[in-house]
Amino acid sequence: MVIQTGFNWLIEQQLLLSILFCGFILLERFALKALGSRFVYKLAWLLPAALVIANLPNAIKPLQNSNISYYLITPNQPFTHEMGISWALMYVLITAGLLIASFITHTRFVKSLQLTELIQFEGTLTADVKTYTSQHVATPMVVGILNSKLVLPSNYNTQFDKATLALILEHENVHIKRKDNLTNALILLPTILLWFNPLAWVCYASMRRLQELTCDERVLSNKTTQQHILYSKALINCAANAPTGLMAYSHYGDKKTMLQRLTNIKHSTERSKFAKGGLLLVAASMLSGLAIAKQPEAMTKEDHISPTMRIEPLYPIQAAQQGISGSVVLKYDITPNGETANVSVVSAKPEAIFDREAKKALRQWQYKPSSMGYQNVLVQLDFAINNEVSNTDLIERIKVSH
Repeated sequence: MVIQTGFNWLIEQQLLLSILFCGFILLERFALKALGSRFVYKLAWLLPAALVIANLPNAIKPLQNSNISYYLITPNQPFTHEMGISWALMYVLITAGLLIASFITHTRFVKSLQLTELIQFEGTLTADVKTYTSQHVATPMVVGILNSKLVLPSNYNTQFDKATLALILEHENVHIKRKDNLTNALILLPTILLWFNPLAWVCYASMRRLQELTCDERVLSNKTTQQHILYSKALINCAANAPTGLMAYSHYGDKKTMLQRLTNIKHSTERSKFAKGGLLLVAASMLSGLAIAKQPEAMTKEDHISPTMRIEPLYPIQAAQQGISGSVVLKYDITPNGETANVSVVSAKPEAIFDREAKKALRQWQYKPSSMGYQNVLVQLDFAINNEVSNTDLIERIKVSH
């Protein structure tokens, strides 16, 4: 049941997550010239922040109403145990398989490098970071999630001159100091958990590109034009032979990423403070809208409404089999033509068991047409195996007298 609850909650978040993913991807694709890669990279924190704010406990965002309707839902047919695999179990199996495959891929990749430690290395690196060479890599790379290791091609002395190698080492030092490989692993984990949402994978790829762009900006922040040219040539050389895939290890990216990085270097000084301020204002407004629940208007006795057509929710099979009862409080609007809209869950006990069926049914309810419609109507649906259920309010209500 815990698995089913978690799976239901994850499905409920997909609309919000998809909107956030789309926004971040669009910024990474079209707003770097105006905003800068470091600014957009930091905006990634809005994704978990918005998810947390949208799921704040109802005690923090109370809803108040003077009138709430109650309906009792009981199983209207006998339930038998299903032989098939539930969607939640299938999700867990696929997710576990992807996590195991990812771990095996990373482990095999490191072993295939056949690293040889460099005892004497003239380059400047972060303290306690060892340098290795490998005949199986054509570009510099930082490997290791917790203990970073710098891997250079075996022919790095002939592949790069001293000036170019110094710039490359500075780039890798940025990855090491920021612990980017650990960051990549932490981002890859929720991406795998959301494997069924293609926008999550596209967003992950955008994060990786931004990570490389921010490294470029930091390395070149105080460099000369000649050093910019050397660095750009090194990018072209490295990206032509860079590994592909969504591994957590930092590398120079593919050819498409390389072109984006060269463009970003060209426009590195063209940033708009007005665009940054406007975007922050929009982000703050979005988070405030998620954090503050809109208070419903009170209804008088004359305004009390009831549906002309009510579709009773299906009692979840697993809940009926296990004898689980509960309640769901829903908030919704009624349009002037009598249809329901903006259906959302205010609170539920237990959480994520009856939410989906309750929302699905409520979207089909019909009311008498009215001139203005109604907003923020509340209804509590009580799910019980039999007709006896304790009528417990799941939200705080204030009676308004007139």
